[in-house]
Amino acid sequence: MCMKRVLFVDDDPNVLEGLRRMLHAMRDTWHMAFVQSAAEAQEILAGDSYDVIVTDMRMPGLDGAALLAFVRDNYPHMVRIVLSGQADMESILRTVGPSHQYLAKPCDADTLRKTVDRACSLSSLLSREELKGLIARVGSLPSLPAVYTELVQELASEDASIHRIGEIVSKDVAMSAKILQLVNSAFFGLPRQVGSPSQAAALLGTETLRALVLSVHVFSQYDASRLPGVSIEQLWHHSSRTSVLAKRIAEMESAGKRCVEDAFIAGFLHAAGTLVLASGLQFGYLDAREMAESEGLPQHVAETRRLGASHGEVGGYLLGLWGLPNPVVEAVAFHDNPSDSEAPGFTPLTAVHVACALHCESDRADPGQRSGTDLDYLAREGLSEHLDAWRGLAEESKEQEDAA
Repeated sequence: MCMKRVLFVDDDPNVLEGLRRMLHAMRDTWHMAFVQSAAEAQEILAGDSYDVIVTDMRMPGLDGAALLAFVRDNYPHMVRIVLSGQADMESILRTVGPSHQYLAKPCDADTLRKTVDRACSLSSLLSREELKGLIARVGSLPSLPAVYTELVQELASEDASIHRIGEIVSKDVAMSAKILQLVNSAFFGLPRQVGSPSQAAALLGTETLRALVLSVHVFSQYDASRLPGVSIEQLWHHSSRTSVLAKRIAEMESAGKRCVEDAFIAGFLHAAGTLVLASGLQFGYLDAREMAESEGLPQHVAETRRLGASHGEVGGYLLGLWGLPNPVVEAVAFHDNPSDSEAPGFTPLTAVHVACALHCESDRADPGQRSGTDLDYLAREGLSEHLDAWRGLAEESKEQEDAA
């Protein structure tokens, strides 16, 4: 196993020495370097390669936000983590864009180790460094233009409603992914493991969201002219339907509140990788779509052949970098190939995979857009006999949609 290389940056030598002692047990697993300034970090990166950078935010000269922006632009493959104490809102807002995750001081060794190890383990999802660099540069995903406009108008209103803001955010895949990143990291000191975008919006509050959207532009609009033939509206509709059915399947299995919530949000975010590919690798993505149609291949197979990874793997990699819960990341990454996952029993992955496949089945989608239910996976987990009941839920959902 390749030793991961981690660069720590903090202007306080006592903090660096504390990190060195705290992480002493990791010396056989990580190659670690400790420097006291952004300038030193830039110098060491010019001569050597690192997988992760962990930096303080407040430093003289070039601060943490500026350093991470430099790393993003020049070493996009690196995972970018902030480890900082109390900071003013302006500094935090500057860090939201260039960082993947934010850890608050004091941070125990176990939390830091798990954060770094988890980020590094995501590399197994992708083989192409070009894709890793593309995804690591992503600060936000493109949103539905109509929803983006609606949110901006609501935030600009003098009597903006946090309930209404939460409803708007919950309608958009890109906004939901980004706001869950912020809440599930320690950017604003909020509770972790929040699974609902509307709850996340309520926790952030109107003023913080107003600053994020209107000043920092943490959300972006999708430009349909850049990629003719790709409908973000259809993607949203499919994602919304999948999330509802995945939740109902998990509830039928009495899977527990956490699993039900994770199934719902993973279902909604399972196509996030499509947004990354469609906006970042436009022509390659179009080629993959054409290959799927002309050769009768499932879309994820064509993507892997043409681009080196499927939209599921790309989405899982991004959401993992952003610190979303492991069950959500796994469900997104493997929703087309659940047999590649080693998680036992019924999980959010099961719910999302089946929901997505059954919707394709009920829609009688073209062969190139169908993946089908992985019967071997269901048999492995002892769930084959549940499929007919889940199919019944899908049929009920379709009838309800048709009647609406």
